[in-house]
Parts: sequence; structure tokens; C-alpha cells
Amino acid sequence: MKTDCTTTDVSQGIDTLEKHDKATVQDFLYQMKKYFFCTIIFLIWSYKDPANSAPSILDGFDHRKAMAGQRVELPCKASGHPTPKYRWLKDNVPWEPDSRFRQTVTGLLIENTRPSDSGNYVCEVWNNYGTAEMIGRLYVKQPLKATISPRKVKSSVGSQVSLSCSVTGTEDQELSWYRNGEIINPGNNVRITGINRENLIMDGMAKSDGGAYQCFVRKDKMSAQDYVQVILEDGTPKIISAFSEKVVSPGEPVSLMCNVKGTPLPTITWTLDEDPIVKDGSHRISQIITSEGNVVSYLNISNTQVRDGGVYRCTANNSAGVVLYQARINVRGPASIRPMKNITAIAGRDTYIHCRVIGYPYYSIKWYKNSNLLPFNHRQVAFENNGTLKLSDVQKEVDEGEYTCNVLVQPQLSTSQSVHVTVKVPPFIQPFEFPRFSIGQRVFIPCVVVSGDLPITITWQKDGRPIPASLGVTIDNIDFTSSLRISNLSLMHNGNYTCIARNDAAAVEHQSQLIVRVPPRFVVQPSDQDGIYGKAVILNCSAEGYPVPTIVWKYSKGAGVPQFQPIALNGRIQLLTNGSLLIKHVLEEDSGYYLCKVSNDVGADVSKSMYLTVKIPAMITSYPNTTLATQGQKKEMSCTAHGEKPIIVRWEKEDRIINPEMSRYLVSTKEVGDEVISTLQILPTVREDSGFFSCHAINSYGEDRGIIQLTVQEPPDPPEIEIREVRARSIALRWTMGFDGNSPITGYDIECKNKSDSWDSVQRTKDVSPQLNQATIIDLHPSSTYNIRMYAKNRIGKSEASNELTITTDEAAPDGPPQDVQLEPISSQSIRVTWKAPKKHLQNGIIRGYQIGYREYSAGGNFQFNIISIDTTGDSEVYTLNNLKKFTQYGMVVQACNRAGIGPSSQEIITTTLEDVPSCPPGNVQATATSPETISISWSTLAKETLNGILQGFRVIYWANLLDGELGEIRNVTTTQPSLELDGLEKYTNYSIQVLAFTRAGDGVRSEQIFTRTKEDVPGPPAGVKAAASSASTVFVSWLPPLKLNGIIRKYTVFCSHPYPTVISEFEASPDSFSYRIPNLSRNRQYSVWVVAVTAAGRGNSSEIITVEPLAKGSNGTPSLVMIDGRRSIFSNGSFVIRTVKAEDSGYYSCVASNNWGSDEIILNLQVQVPPDQPRLTVSKTTSSSITLSWIPGDNGGSSIRGYILQYSEDNSEQWGSFPISPSERSYRLETLKCGTWYKFTLTAQNGVGPGRISEIIEAKTLGKEPQFSKEQELFASINTTRVRLNLIGWNDGGCPITSFTLEYRPFGTTVWTTAQRTSLSKSYILYDLQEATWYELQMRVCNSAGCAEKQAKFATLNYDGSTIPPLIKSVVQSEEGLATNEGLKMLVTISCILVGVLLLFVMLLIVRRRRREQRLKRLRDAKSLAEMLMSKNTRTSDTLNKQQQTLRMHIDIPRAQLLIEERDTMETIDDRSTVLLTDADFGETSKQKSLTVTHTVHYQSVSQATGPLVDVSDARPGTSKHIREYVVWAVESDPTTRRSAKTGPTARNRYASQWTLNRPHPTISAHTLTTDWRLPTPRPAGSVDKESDSYSVSPSQDTDRARSSMVSTESASSTYEELARAYEHAKMEEQLRHAKFTITECFISDTSSEQLTAGTNDYTDSLTSSTPSESGICRFTASPPKPQDGGRVMNMAVPKAHRPGDLVHLPPYLRMDFLLNRGVQGASRDLGLGQACLEPQKSRTLKRPTVLEPIPMEASSTREAQSWQPGAVATLPQREGAELGQAAKMSSSQESLLDSRGHLKGNNPYAKSYTLV
Repeated sequence: MKTDCTTTDVSQGIDTLEKHDKATVQDFLYQMKKYFFCTIIFLIWSYKDPANSAPSILDGFDHRKAMAGQRVELPCKASGHPTPKYRWLKDNVPWEPDSRFRQTVTGLLIENTRPSDSGNYVCEVWNNYGTAEMIGRLYVKQPLKATISPRKVKSSVGSQVSLSCSVTGTEDQELSWYRNGEIINPGNNVRITGINRENLIMDGMAKSDGGAYQCFVRKDKMSAQDYVQVILEDGTPKIISAFSEKVVSPGEPVSLMCNVKGTPLPTITWTLDEDPIVKDGSHRISQIITSEGNVVSYLNISNTQVRDGGVYRCTANNSAGVVLYQARINVRGPASIRPMKNITAIAGRDTYIHCRVIGYPYYSIKWYKNSNLLPFNHRQVAFENNGTLKLSDVQKEVDEGEYTCNVLVQPQLSTSQSVHVTVKVPPFIQPFEFPRFSIGQRVFIPCVVVSGDLPITITWQKDGRPIPASLGVTIDNIDFTSSLRISNLSLMHNGNYTCIARNDAAAVEHQSQLIVRVPPRFVVQPSDQDGIYGKAVILNCSAEGYPVPTIVWKYSKGAGVPQFQPIALNGRIQLLTNGSLLIKHVLEEDSGYYLCKVSNDVGADVSKSMYLTVKIPAMITSYPNTTLATQGQKKEMSCTAHGEKPIIVRWEKEDRIINPEMSRYLVSTKEVGDEVISTLQILPTVREDSGFFSCHAINSYGEDRGIIQLTVQEPPDPPEIEIREVRARSIALRWTMGFDGNSPITGYDIECKNKSDSWDSVQRTKDVSPQLNQATIIDLHPSSTYNIRMYAKNRIGKSEASNELTITTDEAAPDGPPQDVQLEPISSQSIRVTWKAPKKHLQNGIIRGYQIGYREYSAGGNFQFNIISIDTTGDSEVYTLNNLKKFTQYGMVVQACNRAGIGPSSQEIITTTLEDVPSCPPGNVQATATSPETISISWSTLAKETLNGILQGFRVIYWANLLDGELGEIRNVTTTQPSLELDGLEKYTNYSIQVLAFTRAGDGVRSEQIFTRTKEDVPGPPAGVKAAASSASTVFVSWLPPLKLNGIIRKYTVFCSHPYPTVISEFEASPDSFSYRIPNLSRNRQYSVWVVAVTAAGRGNSSEIITVEPLAKGSNGTPSLVMIDGRRSIFSNGSFVIRTVKAEDSGYYSCVASNNWGSDEIILNLQVQVPPDQPRLTVSKTTSSSITLSWIPGDNGGSSIRGYILQYSEDNSEQWGSFPISPSERSYRLETLKCGTWYKFTLTAQNGVGPGRISEIIEAKTLGKEPQFSKEQELFASINTTRVRLNLIGWNDGGCPITSFTLEYRPFGTTVWTTAQRTSLSKSYILYDLQEATWYELQMRVCNSAGCAEKQAKFATLNYDGSTIPPLIKSVVQSEEGLATNEGLKMLVTISCILVGVLLLFVMLLIVRRRRREQRLKRLRDAKSLAEMLMSKNTRTSDTLNKQQQTLRMHIDIPRAQLLIEERDTMETIDDRSTVLLTDADFGETSKQKSLTVTHTVHYQSVSQATGPLVDVSDARPGTSKHIREYVVWAVESDPTTRRSAKTGPTARNRYASQWTLNRPHPTISAHTLTTDWRLPTPRPAGSVDKESDSYSVSPSQDTDRARSSMVSTESASSTYEELARAYEHAKMEEQLRHAKFTITECFISDTSSEQLTAGTNDYTDSLTSSTPSESGICRFTASPPKPQDGGRVMNMAVPKAHRPGDLVHLPPYLRMDFLLNRGVQGASRDLGLGQACLEPQKSRTLKRPTVLEPIPMEASSTREAQSWQPGAVATLPQREGAELGQAAKMSSSQESLLDSRGHLKGNNPYAKSYTLV
């Protein structure tokens, strides 16, 4: 035995113990004995004294199998001394530590095995004396799993279904398929394919094939299954729609359709009268498949014939079934019967006979048999409509014979066809059954056909197949009988036998089952067995026989004489299906005899007995289940074993065997009687000793173990606490108890303190129930930070402190309201609310925002508050509520908000919005004329909600609409009552009336205009009554209409009396006559004559009384035609005609008529109307969304202003909007403007002529500015390793809502920006996914309508541990050796920097110059866009212009020239008498018209001179009153006091003051003197302050350009460009302007009121060019001192010649004169005589001009008076003689003009043109 016992035997013995139920009893006993002895040897080896030896493997394995997820141990135990060391390898790779792998004393333990753990394992063992190794293989199998696909099967009847079953966890499995719990075997329509039968294919699925399909997989003891539900829809074909019965004519096409639904798609066939349709040229069949999956078949007959008539049938067929549809198609034609075939009928069945009739119509179809009309019994049915005869349950004797079908074609004509019916009788088999047979017996069974037509054929089948010859079955057939004979029955003959009989009629069969009975016999006989106590045992016994025999077991207890008793089967004792007896848990009383008895009622029963011996395995009978120990003390545990000897006892602790090598453990064993007592001693106990110890008892028949739970008790570990919930005033804790010290927890202590306090002042909650694992700390303060810790306690003691938590309670809604809430109404719809945050201790967190509640205040009302939420900005808050109701009382409250909610509201404060003007006009305005001078007006008052304030009264605005289209004076009357009577009105005059209400805030909206005319009254006296004797008896009387018509003139009455007031006669004249001849008067008698006008109201006042005396016949003398000029003429009747009226034609005209008898004179005042002058526009008020403009009207141009047009445009935009404004308005408010935006405005007045000049462009900005970031706010709210939160509350919107927010950031050193854009600004913004420990650049751009603001910043993310990173440091380390080398580099860098700086400076200068040019271009575009707008609105056609030129009211544009002179410190003193002659010989509109010579004197006045009075008559038009052909211009001087008083006179038409002197020495003299006073400041010492001359009007508001505020201006009138060109040329000839810089601005205004504006600016006077305008207009030029470097160049320029009167200098209609002029004669400007000299005219060689008419002689006194008007002030320019002109020509001979004979510029050095708007 010793030589055969190895460690392998021990291992195999243990394996045999595990598998003993599969081994035979003998093998089992042998293995157990071997294991028993080997275990003893192993124990002896384990306890022998150690000696130095090489390792030797004691326990190992060859292969192991385990299921995935289970636990497996790979044994490896070796002996040797010193103790060997172990190492494991897997697949020759060293084993890496894993939490699932654990090396134990006995081997390698693998937890939760995986398939990847499979492989070869090597256990290497070594010590100082040698090595050893063990190799084994581990197989880890996955759990068996089956999966069927597809998971969802939905098909139709007749279709194919395929299922696949995939198996994991094994390779060689058994797979079977089941349907509804029944196994599926391959068959005709079922195929099972695949290596492991994993594929199931079923064709032609029937309805019954639906249900649950299961895949069962088996491998050894494992099994798995999966199932799917197969749903089958009925796929039987169904007719959806089809053709119907119809009648057609021959040749007519027919289309028949069948729409069929089915699955699979059905096949459709067509028949006609049961014969298939033959496709030919006229019969076509087609089919389509619709989108719904239906099959639509068409039968098309193109040329229908009579033979095509009949019953058409469409048949749909698929694997699920067949469906058919039929209907008759009748074809008109002669009726006939298709030939009929003879029919064979089966007796006992139904038969149909069809009579196929073709042709239509027919009258009837009848059937006959043997001349008898059918039917004549109940089994016959004739269908007359389709000609079918039905024979039910056919009988041979009655129904066989000939049948005739008779068709009545016409009433007297019929046709017939016959058919013969043969009746066949099917066989009938007499039933038979097999009697009971036993094996070896003989069998004879006959099959007799008792009826049926001969011949009859009889055959046999077994189980549905022909009987094989191998069975030895004999069949005998005689006529109508057949017999089956078997000579020796055996089990092979069992089965179903079928007899089949056939004849011409049918085939019938009969089936019976043959059963062969077999007596029982043993297959496995019982034999004696050993059973192990507590284990299972099977007593084998099996038998066979037919029927299957029944096995019964009996039992006899003990070893004595057997006394068998039936065994009661129960859960412990069961009878297996093969007949064996299973005892699951063998007991000692199960020992005894057992009898197996077999019977099946065939033959004798058989039986056999056996003896069962029960062996007792080792059992633990006594051990403590649980025991306690205190840590550090000694502990003993004992267990008692019982069983078959010998018994070995060993101890384990949680699967680890305790051996003597383990310290602190000692095992002792002793035998007491039949029991073995083993004791384990532990000294001392530690925490790790707690656990399960097992005491194992082992003998040859088994083993047993007792498990002892040892609990080592100690103080508990501290609990692990965590936060369950944090609220504002409480913290909910939850804790996880750690090791409880193996003693029940008796309680917990919880300690809590404020973070700033120490643990000495802790709040402690003691003895919390041990059953709890959570608690809530209450009565905390919101938004406060606390420290919390815990202790656990048990019977042994108290734990250490737990982990410490630092927790901040949640915020709670504020407990206090905001402080110092104040309200301030700032407008009629706005209230400013200011407040401070609540008290700090009541905030309960961070105040995030506020809610403002406001409502219309009512003492007894219950109105809901309107809520507005805003974000907080600091401790003091301000918010403006807008869009409130005007003049309304509001109550307001403020509430603070944090993240937790809203706090209490402040006390409600009441305030009222400011008053505003009424928003609606008075309603129902009515006016009624009550008299010729009064109108009564009434209206309804305003509703309170539209009054917007306290009503102060009503204002009535009214004006007269005059007959000539003009408007009278606009007046207004104020009243407090809703009615008013206007008095003092003009009689019979149409008045426009408007009514408005006003409050303290101002006037409200005006009502619509209503028109009312005053009543008629008697007219005033006729005017201008004259009478003259036209003969000795006739007086001619003339008059003019009354000045006050007071109605419609019905007639005039002329009265004549002698003496006055005795009326001799009166005469009537028509209302349109203004003269009358009174006849039949007496000569040399004086008569009194007067005229009265008559209206509907009666006669008016009498005119003045004229006394006249008829004279002798005389001659009045006829005035002759006098031609004044090309536009003015006097006709023979005395009429004075002015063609193409101009503004200068205005004035008083006198007409003198004289003859030998005397003279008479009338004076007429001609007023030429022109467009109004530009108004003076200013800005009076601005808000964030509105601008209020005010203006002062200019001169109305002789016609009342009809309204205004206000144009506005956004800055940098060429799009202009416009608003029409009432003429009575003087201010206007533009609403809904952009916040913080600059706007441009112009205003144009309109009168009856048209729109006037555009006002100066003014600019204004709405309130608001670009956003700003508050310096008090921190930009970065929080920064961690990968995320940054930005605080955006610091952005202030500047009063305008934020419209866009752009954020960009990037790591330092990179070029790609990450961009984020938003349309609004939130409180914060988070940057995600940043790099750890990285510096970033950040830039933000925030925009609103006022502009944009930018902010840059840098930040760095934190390290992974939360620490900061070092700042950015730029360091340069340079070695000493490199210093010398870098000197040259430094020099190069320095030079490069200088060059780059110079280049940048030059570029900046270019940019500044370009920007200035762009600004000038911008102003040009503004003016141009305005001009285009006006031109589009006011363009007039030539016809309109011609019509206007024929009337007195003409639109005459008054061109002007403007001279702007910039002051210069070095300007020299000049004489106040210096004059320069300006000459223009072409004063008309075109060169073809005759013009007058106009002489202008441009006078420069020194400031220091005492001058005479100045009269500001800027409204005077050039050439006013053109009676005098020559205009003398002089300067008028005044003292400073009078000059200042002159400013209080009439306002100028332009914002620049124009000082003109209008000289009217005598009312009857039309000599006018115009002067333009150009003045320059007196030179002053350096450092003195500039003072502007009183002659100038400084206008800082002229333009938004601040640089122009220092410029002064005066204005000069001119009618052509040539005139201004002379002024331009002579201005530059003046000494004062030698070094001046001239700037030209061109503004073209056409006579048709359409304006074109351009501008040109030249820094120097080398050239001037501009595009040619289509019409004349004005030019402006400025003169300013040149730059110092330009002075020398200016001094050396050529000097032009002065032009004499009459010189013709041709200039184009625009100005082409940008050149430099200089005077070469020194001191000429100081010569007073030169200023009075006129130069002789020179004849032009290129252009002939009309001859200038000589002036009309004037009285000397008039001239003298004109010259003496201002004595000594200035010498006027008299008419020069030729000598004087020649002298003047000599004086100017040294001067060379830069103009050639055509007035064009000499030279070709023009400067580039640039634009500006002055």
C-alpha cells in the first residue's frame, strides 16, 4: 500500500468522493480505502520532524473545470525545509496580482472566474535545496445560453418562416425545436439545417402553425432555452373589387378587372365558361401590383364577338388558399348554346350541369329529361338566370340519362343542346377491427368491398406506407375481397393497417390498429448495495414488455427472514421512470431487504430481491455555533465527532487549513469512547480572528463539518457620515456604520459647531438611537457654515471621532425687506425707484435680485401688483419704471430675492407720475357762424384717462383762408369752458378752426380742422372811384372792387346828383364791370358821382363823392408804347407788362397818364412771392428714445407758410425719413428713436410757392452711452482646473439695452480664439473644457445701440490639486560671451525701430488726412441725399413752370454767396476806405436777355474805426426795384453803439448775419444802394485774445464740427456764378487776403425748387474744377490764413488785372476759378481815390452781348439827396467819363489777370477736388 500511495492518489480519492454516485460500489470502496490510508500517510508526513530537503509537490492537479462566475481553487502544496516559496505562471507568463486571485496555503484561489482565465497554470516551488513544479490546465466554461432570431416574427399564412438559434457556452450541444410545447420533426414543409440543427425553415405556413417556438439546448447537466412568438396573418386570397355583369355590343372593347389581396401574392387565371382564356390578338391579360401589395389583373378584349359572351371567372390561388369570382358578360347577337360535354357524376354527391348560352338577348333557359321539364323532384334545382342545373345526392337509377337545355331565342324560336350524365358508384368497405394478439400468434384479417362499380382494386398500407416484405405479411386478393395473413407475430408487426379500395368513381379506405402483447422480463436486476448515511442511493431495477410493465418495490427491515411490505413513496423515496428506486437521504433504518416486482398482465409476473447495507460517515455531533472573545484574550473551541473509525479531525478558518506552522493557533485531539474530541486554542485573539472556523471530521465513508462563528469584540470604528440633505435651517445626515467591534452599537453622539468656533463650544446630541442611520440637525442659520462629526458607542467602549464635515446651509428667503425705498417721478410715464439691500443678518444668503411690484393706487381697491424682476448690482439699487400711465397714482413695493426665494415686501409707497399733455383732442368739435363777424364753437371735454393731468383749459386755434390761397394770421384763444364765441372776424371769410386741451405740461393733440365761413354783410365802399368827362354830355366813371367785399358782389350802383345829395339818376353795372358811361348830362354843370356795391345783405357804403363837369370835345392823347427792356413793356392802353417775374420786381409802381387837360397817377404795389427762407432749427430736449426739436420760422417769402417738412437721418446713414408738420407748430418730438444714437435733422418751410431752403443740418444724440464694466465688480467669480465662471453683473448697459455679447479666449501662445456669442447678457457665463494649469487670454465685446465696449483680461486655471500656477515671467539670460556679439544686433534693432516709428508716423498722418476727407465726403452725402429727396418731391414739369411764369406769384430762388474769413494773428492793419470793384455785365438768367450793369463795392472796415449806422436787411433781394439801371454800392459806417443797436432789427434769413444797406432817399426815387460790409479784426499782440468784429455773426451751432466754431461769416448776394467769380477774384486781390486759404463750396439750387448740392474744397488757389450743374445757384467760399510754409509761395504769385465796368468776362454757369491771386501794387488798398475809380470797359472778342440801354435821366436833386444821405460816410461811384476810365485802366495795366479772354483759367495745374459742406 505504501508504494502505491502518492499525492495523486489522495487527490483522486477526493475527486472520487465527489463523484461516488457515478462509480460502482466496488470501485468506490477501493478508492475510499486508498484515500483513507494515503490521508494517514500525508498527515504523518506533515507532522514528522523537519530536516533540510528539496521541495516536493504533495498536492496538485492535471485539469480543472469551472463555470464562469464561480470560485475555483488550483491546489499546489509542497513539502521541504526550509519552507519552500511559491510562484504561479499562466501560459508561461508570471501571474500578475489581481483582486480576484489569492494565493493560499493549499494553492491558488480564483474568485468570479472568467473565460479568459482558461489556460495552462504552472506552480513553481523552490528553496535553498532545490526546485519543483506542477502543471495543470483550467477550463472555464460560460453558462449555456440560447438566443432565437429574429426576435419578432409576423408573417402570413402560406409564407415561409425561418428561425435561427445561436448558442453560447458550449460547442457540442444537443439542440431541439418545439412548437407550442410539441417537438418539431423534419417533414415535407419543415427543414432543420445546420451543424447543430440551429436553423428551422418552414414553408407554406398554415394558420395552425402560429404560436410559441422554442429552442432547447442541452449539454451534460446544463440546459437553456429561448422562444419567440410567431404571428401568422390570414393570407388567403380575397377579392377586393372585380368586374360586374354587363351587356356589350359586338366590336365594343371590354376590360375586366380583378383586384385581389393575399399573402404570398396570389396567381390570377381567367376562364370563359370554365375554359381557359386563350391569349391572342384580341384577348390580352395583364396584371400590376399596387403600393398596398394588391394584385390587379386585367382581361382586355379589343374586338368583342358574340362568341366572347358567357361566364367569365377570375381565380386567385396561393399557398394559403383559392378564391374565385365570376360574372356573365352578354354580347348582343343571335343566341346559341355552346357544345356541352358528357358528364360523369358520383353517386351520393352533388353534380352541376351548365348550359352555356352565348348571344343576347334571350328569353328563357329550361332543362328537360326524357321530355319532362325539370325539376320534378326535391333533389333537382334549375337556375334559369344562368342556365345551371343542380342534382343533389345523385342516384344512379334515377339521375343517369340524357338532359336537354332549351333556350327560347325569340317568342316563337328556340334552340337546344343535350348532354348525357353517367352515374358511377364508389366502393364501400365493410368495417373490420384487429382482435387482441400475443407475440408468436397467427393473424388473418379480411377486407370486403360490399358495394361499388367494378372493377375494384384493393391495396394495404402500414403506418401510411406500403407494407415492407421483410415483415412476412401475406396479402390475398379475390374479386372484391382482400385478406392479410401473419404466421408469427412479433413486436415489429405493431402498427396501423389500412385497406384502400379504388374504382372509376372514387377511392375509399378503412384503418385498424394491430397491437402485439409481450410478457415482462428484467433488463437490469437488483443486487446488494451499500448506502452512506445522509447520501443518496439508487436501487437499480428495470424491465421491458408490451404493454409497458409496472414495477413495484417492497421492503423488509433488518437482516432477519424477509417480510416484504409495500414501500410508501414520498419526497425522500421516489420511483424513477426506468423502475429504479431512489432514496435521497439514507437513514440507518433504511438498512434491509428490497424486492423489485414487474407485471403487465401478459404472462407471469417476475421479481428479484437485494440487501441494502447503510454505512455511517464521520459526523460532528457537538460544537458551539457561536462564541465570543475579547480582543487580546485567550480563546478555546472544541468539537466532538462520531462515525465509522478511524476518524480524522482538522480545523479550517474560512477555507484555510490550520496547521502547526501558524502562530497563535494550537490544536489538540483526544478519544473518549466512540467519540473524538478536538480542541483549537487561540492566544491572543485579534480582530482578524473574527469569522467562521470549521471543524472537519473525515472517515472512509464521508466527512462532516461543524461551523463555529467566533466574534472578537472591541470598541467600534467611527461611522462614515455623509450629507443626505441640506436646507436653509437644517442639515440631514446619513451615516454608514463601520466595524461595530462585534458588539451591538448602543448609541451615537453627534457634535455640531459653527466653522469659526472651536470644538469646546460644540453643540452635542448624545445617545442617538442605534437603530437609526440618519438624523437632522435643526435650528441652524441660513447660508452659514458648520462643522459636524460623530462618535459610535458599544458595550466595549467609544469609537474615535468620525470624519469631519464642513457644510454650508442653503439660502432661505430674506427675512427683511429692502431699506430706504424711495420713489421719484421723472416723467409722465417713468418713476425712478431707489433702495438699499436688506439688513445683512436678514439677507439669509446672497441677494441675487429684486422684484418691484407696482399697481395703480386706489384706497379701497384690491388690485394685483405688476411684478418686474431685476438683478442686483450692489448695496444701492436704482431702477426706472417706464411705460406707466400718465399722471396716475401708483403704489410700489420692493422685495429682495436670493436663490431660495423672495423676501417680505417693503411698505407700499405712493407717488404720482408727472403731468403730460393730453393724448387726445376734444371731440365733437362744431362751429356755427352766428354773424358776419362771429363764430360760435362747441366741443366735448376729454375723458380723464386721456387728459394726462389737471385740465387748465382749452385753446382754440383759428386762421382765415383768404381768397388768393394765402393764410391769414394764426390766432388762438384760451378758455376754460367747452364752448367759445370768436368775434372780430373778417366778414364772409372761410376760417380753419382747431381745438386742443392743455394741462400744466403743455398743449395736447389738436382736433381735425373744421371749416366755417362767416355770414355775408354789406360790402365796403368801392375803391379808386374816378370820373372824367368824355364828351359834352357824357361822363366816364371807373372804380375798383371794395377792399372789404364782405360777400359776393351782386352788382354795382352808380349814383349821379346835381346838386348833391339830390339823386338825379342811378345806374346799375354788372359785378364784373368796373366802369360806366353816364350819358345825357348838361354841359358846364357840375355833377356829383359816387358808387355803391351790393351783396345779398344789401347796399354797402358809398364811395367818396367825385365832382365832375362835362367839357367840350377834346383829345386825351394816347400814350405811346415804350419798351423798357426785354421783360418789361407798356402797351398802348397803358398796361405795364412784366414777363418772367423775378423777386427783384417787387416794389411800388406808379402809372402817370396826362394830356392837355391834366394828369393822373396811380401807385401799385407789386409783391413777388418766393419760397420761404430757412427756419432756425434747434434741439430743445432729448431722452433715450426721443428728441424734441424747436424752430424759429424765417421770412415767409411773401406767402403764408403752409407747413413744414422735417427730415431726419441716423448718423452714417444716407436714408432720410420725413414728417409733415402743421404751420402753427413751433416744436416737434420724434419718438421711437434708437438709444444713444446720433441723428441729423433739417427743416424746410413750405408756402404757396413751394418748399424753401433747407435749414442747416443739426445733430443731436439720444440719451444713453456704450456699455461699461464697473471697476468695483470682480470679473472672475470662480476658477478651478478646467472651468471658469465669469461675473457679468459688472457690465452697465449705459442706459441702452445690450444687443450683443461676444466673448473670445485662447491659451497664451496660441493663435486660435474660441468664440461665444449671445444676443443678451446674463448674470454669469461659464467657460468649460479648459486646459489644466494654463494661462489664458480673454477679451469681451459688449454692444448696444450707442456703441460697443471691450474688456481684456488674463487668468490661469488651477493645478489638479487646486494650487495656483506661477505667473507669466519673461526673462532673458544672456551670457557674457554673447554681449559683444549682440551690440551690433542692438544697433540694428534701434535703427529699425526708428525707421518703423517714422513710417508709422507718416501712415498716421495719411490716415488723419483721409479721415478728414471722409468727414467732408460724409457731409456732402448728407446734403446730396437731402437734395435728391427734395428734388423727387418738388420737381415740376416745364408746363407748370411756364404757367407759373405767367403769374405774379413766381418761385424765385435767391442765390447767395458766403465768405468765411478765418482770423490770423499776424494780420496787418488796413485802411477803412479800401474798395475793390466788382463788375457783372450779365445780371439776367441767360445771355440772350438784356441785363443791367451792377457795380458792387466790397468794403473792408477796420475794427478800430468809428463807423456810421448799419442796417441789417438780409431779406432784401438783389435788384429790388429795377427802375434805376445802375446800382451804386457803398459802405455805411457807424459808431459802436449804433452798431450794437442795429442787431435788434429784423432777424436775418440765414444764421450768418448779412449787413446790407438799403438806401431809399425819397419814396418816389427808386435808387437803391446795397453794400456788403466785409470786416477783419485789428492785429493784436501775441497772446492776446481774439475778439470777433460786431459785423460778424458767429454761429457755433452751424455744424457739429467743432473746428468751425471759430469761423465768422458774412453773406453776399449774387444772381449768377460769374458775379461770384468776380467777388472771389477781387477778394484774393486784397492785401488782407494775400496769404489766405480759400475753400470753395458749391450748392446748386434750380429755379424749379429741385436742389442739387455738391461741394469742392481746395487748400490752395491753384485751380478750381467741378462738374457742370444744369442750373444756376449759389457758391460759398471761405478765406483763411495759409500755413506758414505757404506764405512765401503766395507772395510771389502773379497779380490779375481789375475788370472795368462793361467788361465781359465769360464764365461757365459753375465756378472754375481755383487759382492763386495776389496784388502786386503796394498800398493801393489805402488809396481812397482808387476806391472811387471805375475802369473802362473792354470789348470781348469772343462773345457779343446785348447793348445796354442808357439809364433814364433822374433829377439832380434825387442824386444829391442820395449822396447826402450819409454825408462823409462813403463816396458813391458816379457815372464815369471816358477819360476817367482810361486813367483807371492805366492804373491797372500792371496787373495781369489769370483769366483769359473767355474767363477761363490759364495754366494746367489743377489740384484734385475735395468736398466739404460749410
